[in-house]
Amino acid sequence: MTDSTPDPRAPLAERVLRGDPRAVARAISLVEDESPQGADLVRRVFGHTGRAYLVGITGAPGAGKSTLVDRLIAEFRRGGKSVGVVAVDPTSPFTGGAILGDRVRMQSHAPDAGVFIRSMATRGNLGGLARASSDAALVLDAAGVQALKAGIMEIADIFVVNKADREGADRTVASIEALLSLDSYAGGRWRPPIVKTEATAGKGVPELLAEIERFRTHTAASLGDRRRARAEFRVQELLAHRFVQHVHDRVLKAGEFKDLLDRIASRDTDPYTAVDDIIRRSLAGPEMARPEGRAPRVMLGAAARGAGPLGPANPTLDHIGIAVADVAQALAFYRDALGLDVEAPEDVASQRVRAHFIPAGESAIELLEATAGDSPIAKYVAKRGPGLHHITLRVDDIRATLARLKAKGVRLIDEQPREGAHGSLVAFIHPSSAHGVLVELRESVGS
Repeated sequence: MTDSTPDPRAPLAERVLRGDPRAVARAISLVEDESPQGADLVRRVFGHTGRAYLVGITGAPGAGKSTLVDRLIAEFRRGGKSVGVVAVDPTSPFTGGAILGDRVRMQSHAPDAGVFIRSMATRGNLGGLARASSDAALVLDAAGVQALKAGIMEIADIFVVNKADREGADRTVASIEALLSLDSYAGGRWRPPIVKTEATAGKGVPELLAEIERFRTHTAASLGDRRRARAEFRVQELLAHRFVQHVHDRVLKAGEFKDLLDRIASRDTDPYTAVDDIIRRSLAGPEMARPEGRAPRVMLGAAARGAGPLGPANPTLDHIGIAVADVAQALAFYRDALGLDVEAPEDVASQRVRAHFIPAGESAIELLEATAGDSPIAKYVAKRGPGLHHITLRVDDIRATLARLKAKGVRLIDEQPREGAHGSLVAFIHPSSAHGVLVELRESVGS
């Protein structure tokens, strides 16, 4: 790390690039929290990365990883290199933070401005490797550090048998040699060496460092391919993570994911069908998910006359449907306060609802009152509270309109019309195709 003191008023990314330890610590906290500020910071420093050499160290508990890293830090510092360590620890079930505290075991390097040590919790990720550790490595790279302790590597490039002074160490070496002998390592492929160390005494650590440098030289020609492979993994991981976030935030309604899992568990559907449906909805548009008690704001504008996608003439607004929990209170506002006339209510048996139509100019307001506890309106009010339920568009030929919409890939709740209020025919378009609004199509009798 740099010994200079950057201006604390400078942007965080600029202070990271200058090697300010406080800025580096703050930057890693941002990427560890997976905050938007952390993603923005990575964007700003990414072009300055690619200088650091990353060393991943893993092993069974008690193998002496932290002591070995402590000794490697000393060797790197003797060689004039600055060092950054990310110690990935199991997550505390109480605080969510790292519980082993590798920094405690490396306190001898605390006064050294050329060493930066940070513990990160696994947060439940497979193999103990925190998702944010890749971005933390980029931050340390941008700040000019040269080593990283990661949590897991699927294939070892160097095998270290630590605590080599203890009984059984030679048997461990022989077992690894036997495993390696199964591969010929032809064509100049790297054959992982086996290094015996006693980290507490520092024995074998210079030899380990020499093997790390030898591996670095041997793989220099394939560095671009290795970086590309890491980039591919990271991009795929980010795509999966961001897509899941998008689905939860903008596609699924509150509680829908849990209901979906219940349906899969009860064999009412299968995982592939469920995922295909979620992907189709994600590509079509946002679902009708919104904060509890808040209805979407809908702006209705005049459409151009003439031929349109739904028929020979564009549909017109027929009415707006409002789900109510207490129809008496609703009528007190629309009829008594606003002075609007209310038509006689009509029960719609197919939807288990009572409709109160209130003419308003060329359109109308429809108050929807559930007549059964399991009706769609009753469930809607119980889940979201009273509010805007749907908008209804009047069309000349509902069957022809539905056929055209289906051909265009629009998701329909009703592929065939059903009976609605006043003897009309109605059908609903799914909110995922109507940008979060439930749309009803209505064909009046005799039209």
